[in-house]
Order: sequence, then structure tokens, then C-alpha cells
Amino acid sequence: MIATLLKWVVPWEFSWLFLATFVLACVLYWRGSRRLQVPLSRRLAFWIGMAIIYLSLHTYLDYYAEHEFFMHRLQQLLLHHLAPLLIVIAYPASALRAGLPLAWRTRWLRPLQQSWPWRSVMGVLLNPTIVTVLFVVFVLIWLIPSLQTLAMLDWRVYRFMNWTMLLSGFSYWALVLDHRPHPPGRMVAGMRVLSPAITMTPQILAGAIITFSRTDLYPIFEICGRAFTFNVLTGQMVGGLITWVPAALIESVGGLIALRHWMRLSRNGRLPRKPLQSAVIAGSAHD
Repeated sequence: MIATLLKWVVPWEFSWLFLATFVLACVLYWRGSRRLQVPLSRRLAFWIGMAIIYLSLHTYLDYYAEHEFFMHRLQQLLLHHLAPLLIVIAYPASALRAGLPLAWRTRWLRPLQQSWPWRSVMGVLLNPTIVTVLFVVFVLIWLIPSLQTLAMLDWRVYRFMNWTMLLSGFSYWALVLDHRPHPPGRMVAGMRVLSPAITMTPQILAGAIITFSRTDLYPIFEICGRAFTFNVLTGQMVGGLITWVPAALIESVGGLIALRHWMRLSRNGRLPRKPLQSAVIAGSAHD
């Protein structure tokens, strides 16, 4: 029993970088959420999202992701869509910041955030157009059979693939689920609602192509040794469906959350008025 449990808990491929980053984020959030009294629902969303990331990357489940196409697609769905969405709707930035010692925030963090290199880098990395394009590109590019083969044969490319999926997911959902008006939010409130419908379209198309393909698009999994014994095309079809249906459902949920934020901003009068509308209101006030 213990041996079986350890088999699933012990990482398939250990990574000091991942473990250090994961533990640091957990410690900072735990400290910060206690100081700020974060609501239970947001804490649950954060910890569930973090658990999904750990299970996907640092347990024996990673073995199946490297040896079966549909398990690989499930891993990428969790890393790119579900886990980042859950963590972002927890809005952990304030708690993570509060988890740092006050002296560190005053001496290091605040000057860094106010420096022009930081602002320039963030301006590029959180540019709505760049983030949206990369969110889709990092799904599609790793579905190219030759790049999929390269990722499965070289552990460095494999880890780079996983990090690109995870980080692009965080960047995208941070923009789409921003609850602030624009500005200071980087994406216009209406575009936050529309964006998931745009980004899911090429993913649905790619998933449909894989689902209905009658040839083995990813023979690398045969070379590496498949984890399960059922039909190759069946596994590929399931992988295509994961890329197609659950991904679209998660993005639809994200769009609905963005719509809720948009309606709240509108109800509270926090959306920026158009120039013509502002002039009419000003003229009415003078009359």
C-alpha cells in the first residue's frame, strides 16, 4: 500500500527549479492570506489550482503524459487552461505581496516595480495582443508532430513546453479576468468577454482535425512505449476531443466570469464614458 502510494507521489522527473518555485509561491501565499484574511472561496481556488499544477508536473502522472497522447493533452489542458484560471480568480497578487517581509517590500519590491526596465518588460509581457496570440500559438505549435516528437525526445524541450503553456495561461487569464476598468486594466472590458470566443476557435479546429484523423499523427508515443494497450487511433481521438471540448468549456467559463465583471463595472458606473456621451451628460448638467 505504502509502496503504491509512493509510486504516485514520487516525481517521474525531479526538478529543483519547479520545486523551489512551487514551495516559494505556497509559503508566500500562506503567509499573505493569513495577514489579509482572504475569503475561503479564493483560498480554495488558489490551493486547488496549485495542487493541479503539482500533480501534473511533479508526480508519476507525468510518466503517463510522456507515454500516451491523450494523457499529454489532459496535462496540457490542466496547465494551460484550468490551473491558471483557478489561481487567477483567487486574485493572489495581494496575498503573495503581503507574504514578503515588510523590509523586502519596501527596499526591493517597490523600487523594482517602479523602475523603467520592469515597466518596459511588463508592458511587453502583458500586452493584450501579444499575450492573446501567444496563448493560442503555444497550444497549436506543440501540436505540430515534429515539435511534439522533439519535446518527447529532449527533456529540456519538454520542460520548456510545459513552462510556456503554464506561463502563457497565467498571462492570458490575468488579462481576461481583471476585475478593474480600463485603465488601469490592460484589456478593454468588452474585449475580455469576446477574447475567449476568439482564442477557442483555432483550438476547436485543431482538436477536430486530430479527432477525425484516420492516421497516427504522433508515432513518437509508440517509440517511447505507450502506457495503455487500447487502439492508437482511439487514444488520438480522445486527445483531440480534450483539445476540442473541455478546453472550449473552460474558456467559455472564463468568458462568463469576464462578462460578470463587465456588468458589475457598468452597474457601478466604472466603465469609461465615450466622448460624445460625456458631452451630452455635461450639456444636460448645464441646462
